[in-house]
Amino acid sequence: MSYLPLQTGNESTLGGVADWAVTMMETIGAPGAGLAIALENLFPPLPSEVILPLAGFTASRGDFTLFEALFWTTAGSVVGAYLLYLLGVLLGRDRMRTLVSKVPLVDLEDVDSVEAWFDRHGYKAVFFGRMVPIFRSLVSIPAGIERMPVWKFLGLTLAGSLIWNTIFVLSGYYLGENWHLVEQYAGIFQKLVIAAVVLVVAFFIVSKVRKVRRKREAS
Repeated sequence: MSYLPLQTGNESTLGGVADWAVTMMETIGAPGAGLAIALENLFPPLPSEVILPLAGFTASRGDFTLFEALFWTTAGSVVGAYLLYLLGVLLGRDRMRTLVSKVPLVDLEDVDSVEAWFDRHGYKAVFFGRMVPIFRSLVSIPAGIERMPVWKFLGLTLAGSLIWNTIFVLSGYYLGENWHLVEQYAGIFQKLVIAAVVLVVAFFIVSKVRKVRRKREAS
């Protein structure tokens, strides 16, 4: 299989992640796209918003079929998520609570609240989490810690990943050499998610500091 230089707007070369993903797909075909996505789950800095449209673009050129692109990228998503699920299982609830108890400003009451929330909304978190940057990887770990039934975890992961992957792979397929435009719009969504996380963390820290101060004043 031979790859011609891919055009990205006014650029004739790909850099960073895209160049690496091209090499993976050139070396082992469609399974290379799946391997790249599996690694993206384990190492969130690798953006699926680049790999998936690029897989779609590659399929549009006939290097492999659209079905193969969707099949292998979704398989990679499930495998990567399952490995993180197993990490959560190995970590275990008791060890997790021990580690969290040593984190400043975090009480075991907070852990209990998170566990209670996951008991109520864990299935929805796994399904919709597959479509949210950053959380796509992280949500697998608490699912493993809480020992969510593995068949339900895999089923929800498969469904959520298939939706997410299909959107991005088809975008790359139909945009052709303009596949990189997908990443630009997805980047805006990711920045909004990061901003929301920062605000939530900031609110948590402020509320905890206030709680500590009230306890000191009461004592």
